[in-house]
Amino acid sequence: MKIAGRTYTFERPCIMGILNVTPDSFFDGGRYADPESAVSRALEMEEDGADFIDIGGESSRPGADPVPVEEELRRVIPVIEELSGRLTVPVSIDTVKPAVARRALAAGAAMINDISGLNADVELAEIAAAAGVPIILMHMAGTPKMMQDEPMEGDVLEGIVSGLRTSVSRAISAGVPGDSIIVDPGIGFGKKRPDNFKIIKELRRICDLGFPVLAGVSRKSFIGWALDLPEDERLHGTIAANTACILNGADIIRVHDVRAAKEAAVIADLILRA
Repeated sequence: MKIAGRTYTFERPCIMGILNVTPDSFFDGGRYADPESAVSRALEMEEDGADFIDIGGESSRPGADPVPVEEELRRVIPVIEELSGRLTVPVSIDTVKPAVARRALAAGAAMINDISGLNADVELAEIAAAAGVPIILMHMAGTPKMMQDEPMEGDVLEGIVSGLRTSVSRAISAGVPGDSIIVDPGIGFGKKRPDNFKIIKELRRICDLGFPVLAGVSRKSFIGWALDLPEDERLHGTIAANTACILNGADIIRVHDVRAAKEAAVIADLILRA
């Protein structure tokens, strides 16, 4: 896969560092809401071993309200512009809004992360195709505002696979090449807490779609539910879940704690190669 002029083969697991420039994200909301602290954090994550930095200006925590386009732009664009030319790793824009994606790419982003899997607006795929950048398609049952009110029932894995197939078909129809698509099962997004463990265990079913797989489990509520711990005490559980994702086929793990995740990923990769 070509990203920002580099070729990624995903022969080893990659680390995507999470940078939320929001006041209300579930773990780091407010920590990096001003551009100076956000830029500093991005550079720190790169130094810690991040392969990508994913920047988002709208919280997707359960119950979160949508953010107006103008506010999302105000949050993310100055950070992306400041990082352009300073970071040596690609920036991804985490958004469901075409206007934000377009401006972010013009400011220096090199990838689109669409948590709606093109259910919010298929124009995101058209923008990715026109710009020649990859797009991450995540499965989400519902919207962040309502997704945990009525989480998925039945065969969750089959539902995720079916939903991702639809997302991929929309992307390809919009002109996105198959080698510019990454899929994400959306762990924690409209799924019951026990089912998230099943998704990790059966992640190979997502890999069988034939695209690089991104998994995001970092400090999520299903880990807190299992361990009875708040967000700031879920690192050890997160590392265990990240490791399981890698051993079950994940190509990219999306994390808050880059250095810890990177070290765990190196060991997991050595186990796979042994």
